Amino acid sequence: MITAREASRRNREICALAPIIPVIVVDELDHAVPLAKALVAGGLPVLEVTLRTPVALDAIRAMSEVDGGVVGAGTLVTPDDVRAAKEAGAKFGVSPGATDALLDACEADDLPLLPGAATASEAMRLLARGYDMLKFFPAEASGGAPALKSIGAPLPQISFCPTGGVSPENAHSYLSLPNVVCAGGSWVVPKAAMQAGDWGEIERLAKDASRLK
Repeated sequence: MITAREASRRNREICALAPIIPVIVVDELDHAVPLAKALVAGGLPVLEVTLRTPVALDAIRAMSEVDGGVVGAGTLVTPDDVRAAKEAGAKFGVSPGATDALLDACEADDLPLLPGAATASEAMRLLARGYDMLKFFPAEASGGAPALKSIGAPLPQISFCPTGGVSPENAHSYLSLPNVVCAGGSWVVPKAAMQAGDWGEIERLAKDASRLK
């Protein structure tokens, strides 16, 4: 069992490990371990594996064995997702939004959740429950860094990990905000490089991302 406040505290510590959390879609299980090793070597130890493919849970299991990695499960939507992610070895969970059923399941299964919010009302509702470390999603479609800056003015006690449309070109606009701890991005794991097994390219992209401020 975990409280909302403890979940946020633990996720804040995880989010502070690197400026970018790779948002990962694994289509082939053989890619999981070399991909994790490349990202960790490049300075991005926190890995969000989205539950969007049949091998995602097995990928979490495999990547959890990589030294230095902190592997979480993304796109948690239902209590069943939470249980499966926890059993696979996920250290944290990420969701595009939040429901009472999802929050209850994460708290009961001791899985720190980074719940999604796109509006001040959603953020306030989560804050009232005890969550003060949130995912801002979809970031660019919801107004980007200017919107997140505006939310931060009346709600400075809430921190965010913006995800959705974050790129090397606009990452600084988010990371420079006082209410942003890190950002989530998929550009560090391009599908073409994964399919080619070009782990050197992914490590290079991770190194570049790790230097963002």
